[in-house]
Amino acid sequence: MPLGERGGWERSESRYCGVETDFSDDVPSLLSFNISTGGFDYVLAPLIDSWDLWNSFRLLCDHDRVHYPLKLHLDAGWEGESVRAAIIGTDSFLTNARGYPCLSKRHQKLVEGFFDHAVQVVVSGKPVHNLPKASESNTAGTPRHPLRSYLDYVAYLFQKMEPLPEQERIELGFRDFLQAPLQPLMDNLEAQTYETFERDSIKYIQYQRAVAKALVDRVPDEKASELTTVSMVVGAGRGPLVRASLQAAEETGRKMKVYTVEKNPNAVVTLHNLVKMEGWEGIVTIISCDMRFWSAPEKADILVSELLGSFGDNELSPECLDGAQRFLKPDGISIPSSYTSFMQPVTASKLYNDVKAHKDLAHFETAYVVKLHSVAKLAPSQSVFTFTHPNFSTKANNQRYKKLHFNLPSDVGSALVHGFAGYFDSVLYKDVHLGIEPTTETPNMFSWFPIFFPLRKPVEVHPDSPLEVHFWRCCGSSKVWYEWSVSSPTPSPMHNTNGRSYWVGDAAQAMGF
Repeated sequence: MPLGERGGWERSESRYCGVETDFSDDVPSLLSFNISTGGFDYVLAPLIDSWDLWNSFRLLCDHDRVHYPLKLHLDAGWEGESVRAAIIGTDSFLTNARGYPCLSKRHQKLVEGFFDHAVQVVVSGKPVHNLPKASESNTAGTPRHPLRSYLDYVAYLFQKMEPLPEQERIELGFRDFLQAPLQPLMDNLEAQTYETFERDSIKYIQYQRAVAKALVDRVPDEKASELTTVSMVVGAGRGPLVRASLQAAEETGRKMKVYTVEKNPNAVVTLHNLVKMEGWEGIVTIISCDMRFWSAPEKADILVSELLGSFGDNELSPECLDGAQRFLKPDGISIPSSYTSFMQPVTASKLYNDVKAHKDLAHFETAYVVKLHSVAKLAPSQSVFTFTHPNFSTKANNQRYKKLHFNLPSDVGSALVHGFAGYFDSVLYKDVHLGIEPTTETPNMFSWFPIFFPLRKPVEVHPDSPLEVHFWRCCGSSKVWYEWSVSSPTPSPMHNTNGRSYWVGDAAQAMGF
């Protein structure tokens, strides 16, 4: 083989351009290498940057414990790679007014990113700054390390970093940790899950704003003391949406009657206690029932729900609200009124390796909820599916298909796509929205992490080669699932055909709703 040899059948061993690597199965390996093109131009000529060389090396090794030592100037897309160390050459440092080394604002930000990703910073090279003689030794008179001034500056950058916000500290353990999405139609949520959602005050402030706007539009000021708005909160949980709705009524001076529908018997107990404690007995009616099987005694003016998943529709909000909209008056309002899913390609070596560690097909065909951290977002997100409520069309169909084209910005360079990050944005009512799509996300909200759709085989993409992906939302008699595949620049297998690996249970369709 022109690039090396394979040998040592009793161990995992490869030789690449004179660099020998020997990997055990349980020890991470950090490699630093300079590959000369001398004598290998015919092989390496198309590889125009260090990332291409690194990518070729790791693909030849086919080993997920090879890690990348990053040179400071090679910063595009590094967040998604297995970077363990960052090498800063002394010639990358500028000189401050006192003659000491410092970094540009751009490089300072980059180094702070290394710290945030637990990347070891290595200073390399000979001193290039003429420092005052007094700085060449410490107080004890012993010689200082010749690179001490550079190291001191790096330490200074670390010390001046802002502490993580409280919520970020709470979520540290969830960074790049793959979780299965909720199945709220099939499973009852646990008390701890409710508690997490209920702490997200920003979300309920947005719901309160939406309900308040709907009440003002629905009931003019001159009839505020006469008309009573009928509100139905479906999938009410332990009552935060009930509270938000009643606070909106109080804020706007409107009268409201609330039907609260919840199938989880444990949550219903908490609801009864809440109603009694707040003195809402004459205002709130609690129905311990699945919304799909309840017969409402009257029609609602406003239907409020909290059924959105990380991808918008992935917890079957469309199916639930299609069934629940029978409660609404013909001119009734649904909150939310619409929601759209979004998607973007990502480099995510850690997530990919965690999926690969399961050594089966099913995990590569499953969507995961994950707090994205060691991920490089390669192109702006694009909209995928949109659902609007209420939808009284007799031809309503929740199956969807979308073909997306992504072009990598030139500053990203070449990249390896390990999968797709998914988000949602929801219009609660008119100009009140809620979402986690990066460019429009609701600040300080933490109820949803993004969703991740992995690829069985990563796809190498270059700036001049658009990435084309196909995405389906499929509906069966009792389940809903997604299928996805890449068709360009190289085709990938179809993922999750017929929902063979991952699906969301939908008993509502089986009941004919």
